[in-house]
Amino acid sequence: MRVIGLISGTSVDGIDGVLANITGTGYDLEVKILGGRTRAYPDAIRQQVLALANGESIALEALAALDDAIAGEFAQTANALIEQYGPVDLIGSHGQTVFHRPRQETAQSLGSSLAYSLQLGRGDLIAALTQCPTVSNFRQADIAVGGEGAPLVPPVDLALLTHPQRDRCVQNIGGIGNVALLPAWPPPRQGSPPKVLGWDTGPGNSLIDLAVTRFSQGQQTYDRDGAWAAQGTPHTALVNQWLQHPYFAQLPPKSTGRELFGQDFLEQCLAAATALELTPADILASLTELTARSIAQSYRVFLPCLPKEVLLCGGGSYNTYLIDRLRVHLPEADVQSTAAAGVPADLKEALAFAVLAYWRQQSFPGNLPSVTGAQQAILLGEMHGSWGRGAG
Repeated sequence: MRVIGLISGTSVDGIDGVLANITGTGYDLEVKILGGRTRAYPDAIRQQVLALANGESIALEALAALDDAIAGEFAQTANALIEQYGPVDLIGSHGQTVFHRPRQETAQSLGSSLAYSLQLGRGDLIAALTQCPTVSNFRQADIAVGGEGAPLVPPVDLALLTHPQRDRCVQNIGGIGNVALLPAWPPPRQGSPPKVLGWDTGPGNSLIDLAVTRFSQGQQTYDRDGAWAAQGTPHTALVNQWLQHPYFAQLPPKSTGRELFGQDFLEQCLAAATALELTPADILASLTELTARSIAQSYRVFLPCLPKEVLLCGGGSYNTYLIDRLRVHLPEADVQSTAAAGVPADLKEALAFAVLAYWRQQSFPGNLPSVTGAQQAILLGEMHGSWGRGAG
């Protein structure tokens, strides 16, 4: 089956799209990537999304218009892939997260302990604009049975990146970081899978990107290769202070977002750094150190043993300074890209939602309760469009 996967992550740096040919059942899959692309948001949409993620209010009419606009951008990404590579059978769209509330932070006074997560980019509109069946709203079913609705990529990692003889960690570094510990699992991968551990490790690129935008007066939106941070020196005492945030000690399963590690947290960081008269480069080095140390610290605290191999993906996997710092704090591990295991680091998250859509079409559960905290494995995603048509 030819399936497109689409996602824009918490970094809000554009829509990643991938087209893959997927065959097999359950976790026993064969996946061949046929092509991929990234489509940058128009600046007005990106700024609206970032404002929402930073807690700004919005009128319902404006929210509806933004929902439609994001769906249009996602549909254009899919249509560009279809035009270049030919018809497809199915689209899986994660959409754009603008709000995520973990279940631990829900208001008990409202009589609910459920998490809540909102992704914009209507699946029904994507299906209409592409004339292709579309699966969207993947997080909601997991949330309804008591899960965090995140992270959702570890079951796909289990299918595509599990090694037959040795355990390995897969670490995504997007706006927020998340990890999956994949136990060794020799083929054929049928029946009950091994227990996968996973959680959001904390900030990935979110704080770094916000700080770069501030320091460059909007001329840059990220620290290419970590070159700016590499000119500075991390302030160890300050990073130690930031690592006292309660989230880092919270037991998995757990998830987070810009609501916790976004603009408000950055303002606290900048206030403390300014009091110490740190330069912008020192602040960026310290924020990068926070990401690296929070990842390493979570491994040491929550994993049964430290991994010998860590595979990286997401935008942060291209930040050479960040990767150098991560290697310093995980000297036991061989740290490299998921590309070394056959999955391009820049396409892996989009590919995950192609696989999740394929599983939904197969009526195969797409969540891992050991990762999200859900009460049970369940089908993920809402189906839109006319089923049974496509590439054939």
